[in-house]
Amino acid sequence: MTDPLSDIIALLHPRAVFTKGISGAGRWGVRYRDFGHPSFAIVIDGSCRLAVDGQVELILQAGDFVLLPTTPGFTMAGFEPVTPETIDPDVAAAATGEVRHGRQTGPADVRILGGYFDFGNDDARLLLSLLPEQIHVRGVERLTTLVKLLIDEAAADRVGRSLMLTRLVEILLVEALRQTQSSDAPAGLLRGLSDKRLAEVIRQMHADPARSWTMADLAKKAALSRSAFFDRFSRNVGVPPMEYLLGWRMALAKNLLRQQGSEISNVAERVGYGSASTFSTAFSRHVGQPPGRFARSTATQPAADS
Repeated sequence: MTDPLSDIIALLHPRAVFTKGISGAGRWGVRYRDFGHPSFAIVIDGSCRLAVDGQVELILQAGDFVLLPTTPGFTMAGFEPVTPETIDPDVAAAATGEVRHGRQTGPADVRILGGYFDFGNDDARLLLSLLPEQIHVRGVERLTTLVKLLIDEAAADRVGRSLMLTRLVEILLVEALRQTQSSDAPAGLLRGLSDKRLAEVIRQMHADPARSWTMADLAKKAALSRSAFFDRFSRNVGVPPMEYLLGWRMALAKNLLRQQGSEISNVAERVGYGSASTFSTAFSRHVGQPPGRFARSTATQPAADS
């Protein structure tokens, strides 16, 4: 059975970039500016406060996992009043060894393992636009184990390290997103997949993107009227059904065009267009450049790590 979430994550080629230990003691607080890269953290022991811009402040405790798909600005601090120290996330990412905030000696009040990753292609918005801005999961041992494995692998220089990091990040993403898949989640892919009728439609679009789908076809798959289906899909997924389908087709097309030797006519057929010219028009409107130029420009770029 087609799994839309796995499809999207695999297409994005997530890659581990940086992992580190973070601790805090005494009176401490730090303010990170917008970063943009997806980041994650898990609390090993102790507790602290986390306030992500635009989100409700969290009290993080041992075993808590947080995933910030776009990592906007945030403040992390202990429980004593303090003026946070402003930190440039790009500079902090280049640091080596454990980062200690507040009192530099003695036991820590909180210890955290965290890091960030990026994607091997430029379609991150396809996933990130459909996810909550903050994902907080409490007491899931599987996530703790995955983060520890990821950090252990990143710290070593073993054979197969690159592949292991890639797969661990993929599994970490899927496991974290599974925990937030519910009918009361913010509008997005996870909420759409929690609705059985919409989930079946999304699976069908992913399984057969070349089919000439119409609104009537999709509504029939969901066993809903066209108007009820349109409203339900838009409300739960956050975008209208045909807009979601277009985004998925264009993401597939870009992935195919990155592969050397892909004929535009073949790519057009595989993503549901009857002619290369119709596909080229749609691609240019969506991406901002013709498919041929896109293919040539990506062919000159270094290959993504795998």
